[in-house]
Amino acid sequence: MTIPTGTELARPFVPARDFARSKRFYQALGFATLLDATEVAIFEIGATSFLLQNYYQKDWAENFMMQLVVDDLDAWWRHIERLDLPAGFGIPAPRAPALQPWGLRIAYLVDPSGVLWHIAQRIEDDAAD
Repeated sequence: MTIPTGTELARPFVPARDFARSKRFYQALGFATLLDATEVAIFEIGATSFLLQNYYQKDWAENFMMQLVVDDLDAWWRHIERLDLPAGFGIPAPRAPALQPWGLRIAYLVDPSGVLWHIAQRIEDDAAD
């Protein structure tokens, strides 16, 4: 059996309790808006993209996680701190980078809908990260 290959891309659908506020949040973080439609918006940064959807279910949103693997976590942390996201978006204070028991350095950020983002330091020459 031959599996078709080409330009496959997986894009998760991220929930938004307040669609307009969530769009502003991701734009403030530095994500580019590729599409801004009535029910979905597509955001991209580097090789990462996702669909923000104008749909929200509390239990789902608060148990949904995304991981953004970056080359320089310390630079990202300084960027996040400068944005003062808790004041601007009413979110919990982000958690500073720390080494986790599984070996990755990660900072944590919660979006306006309760989605937890893991901002992780890329491990050089490690295909698993």
